[in-house]
This record gives sequence, C-alpha cells and structure tokens, in this order.
Amino acid sequence: MENESPVDSSHVFDSFDIDLVVKVLAHTLFGPFFVFFVPVFFIFQGAKLHDPQVVTAIVYWIFICCFWFVKWYSRLYRNQGSLLFGPPPLDWGEQIVLITGGASGIGELVANTLAVRSVTVVVLDIKPIVTENYNITYYQCDVSKWEEVEAVSKKAIEEIGHPTVLINNAGVVQGKRILDLSKEDLLQTFGVNTLAHYWTLKAFLPNMIANKTGHIVTVGSISGLIGIARMMDYTASKAALVSLHESLRYELDKCYDAPGVRTTLLLPGHILTPLFSTVRLPSSWLYKFFVPSVAPVDVAKKVIAALDEQHSQTIYLPFYANFVPYLKIVPSFIRDFAQWLSYADHGMEEFVKVSGRRPDEGALPEASQRSKAD
Repeated sequence: MENESPVDSSHVFDSFDIDLVVKVLAHTLFGPFFVFFVPVFFIFQGAKLHDPQVVTAIVYWIFICCFWFVKWYSRLYRNQGSLLFGPPPLDWGEQIVLITGGASGIGELVANTLAVRSVTVVVLDIKPIVTENYNITYYQCDVSKWEEVEAVSKKAIEEIGHPTVLINNAGVVQGKRILDLSKEDLLQTFGVNTLAHYWTLKAFLPNMIANKTGHIVTVGSISGLIGIARMMDYTASKAALVSLHESLRYELDKCYDAPGVRTTLLLPGHILTPLFSTVRLPSSWLYKFFVPSVAPVDVAKKVIAALDEQHSQTIYLPFYANFVPYLKIVPSFIRDFAQWLSYADHGMEEFVKVSGRRPDEGALPEASQRSKAD
C-alpha cells in the first residue's frame, strides 16, 4: 500500500488576511456589544465604579458607541431613514434587474445568484450568458453604442418590463502605456467603462424617476481614485464614474425629487475575474495578507446586500481600499510607499488582454488561454 501524500496545509491560510482580522475586531475589540461586558466583568470581580480600569472601560465603550452611531446615522441621513423604523423588506419577486456585462465575471455571478432567488434578470452583453436559469433573459448589445442600447431597451421594456434595478457592470481594460494606446483602444475603454453608464441611465432612469423608486449600482474601481502605470485610460474612465455617481445622487435629490431612487458605488481592488486574469502580483504571504485580491463571490454578496438594504452607499473592497481616497492628501513619500506596497505600477507589465478583445486585436495568445483556464 502506497503512502498517502501529506495534506497541503497552505490552503488553510488562503483566506486569512487583514480583512478577516478587521472583521473579527469589528465584532470584538471595536464592537459595542462585546466591549459592554468589559466593565461588567471588572465589577463582577469586585472592582468599584470609580476604579480606573472600570472608568477607562466605560469611557472606551461610550466612544465606540458614538463612533458606530455616527456611522449609522450618516447612512440614515443620506437615505432619509428613520431612527426607529427601517425600510420594508425588498420584494425580490417584484424586481426586474438589468445587468450590463452580465455574461461573465461578477455580472454572471450576480445574475445567476439572483435568478436562483426567482428574480427576473435581464443581461446585456456582446456574448450570451451560459446559464440554466429560465428567468434570465439575454439581449445582445454593445453597451458602448447609444443606438444599440436604445433599440435593446425598447425591446426589453416591451417584452420584460421596466427594470427596477440597474447594475452597470460592463468593463474592459487595455493594460498599455499611454503612447501605445490606439484610437480604437481609447474609444473602447471610455465607451464601455464610461459612456455605457450614461446610455443605460438615459434609457432606464426616466421610469425610476417617475415611480420615485429604483436602484442604480455603479461598478467602479479604486483605481479611479489614484493613478496607476499602464492603466491611464482605465483609471480615467473609472474616475469619471465616481463623479457620475456623486452628481447623479444630487440630481436625484435636488432636481428630480426622487431620493427613493438609490445609488450604490462599488469601488473594489483587484478582483479574481477573467478581466484581470493575466495581472501578475506578488505571491508572498505578507502581500496577500495586507493587499488581498477579492473573490467574485464576495463582490456579488456585497452588491446583493446593498440591494437588500435599500440604501445609497459606497462600498470599498477589500479593507485597504478604505484608505485609498486619502492618498491624495498624505505626503508624497507615503503615497509612493503605498504604490510600492500594492505593486500597482508593476502588476500590468506582463498583462495580456483576455476579455473584450476586438477583431483587430487578433486571437488570444495560447499561453494566455491556458492562464485564463487555470
């Protein structure tokens, strides 16, 4: 009998990263419920209310409570919420969710997940979605072109109905230096990543405004908040989405009197999807701990949770993404250290475009096809 090979224990730590640590701390050391029992523990051990350790624990608990209350109230204020009553549960059976770029990656995962929940899903993409869910309807559409979006929107509304949720997810990346970008590259990047959002809003937003309800999910990127080498066109196109999201929120509130139309902006870091499958990042455990890549299922969960909550919000993934907006105001040496730590300016050096290849770009190299399959 042959000896059994030893179990690879490295997989046990694959999901152990800073995000998991922060999640645990948020429910323990920084969680009001957990911290409440610290002074109680001291009192049960015979300490008096005026003892330093009890006073310190109570002050810390009050501070933690104030922090979470301000964070919670800020969300309620933005969404005209009540301190006592939450919004009624979202009736998923009444929703029509339209997803651009829904044939692969995050879009495909969200589409199939919602379909399992008996949600009516409409997918717009240049290639069909592979699914066994009967309640997903696919329409071929190049969302970078207004004429196609306009024609498909009329057909989808007539056959399915007006979308109540719009998830603008379609994206493309070239991974080239500025002088290597062709006219076709730039037109495709800004057409898919930026203009498509305007076209779908123009087509589907009017009915949401008329009904004073709906939800717009804008899939952006933390790269839209900073600059990255070999990503000039991509970062610029995603930066436009940040401004689009913020301006749309104020137009809905101030111009259209439709605060009930919610807006969610998703700003993730590197996601493990085919779009960035040929990005080369450090494989050291230290890098993976502090700068983890995001699994598509985690992104899908966040998107669906945001729809369930029915609140306008900005979602940063993973944890380090929360600090990216502040890189513009820190000293330059700290900014450069963050760029070095994240490997942002080197990850695209061997990048090969996999998703969204145009006919003029030719077939995908065989080596990249194997990488994509892996």
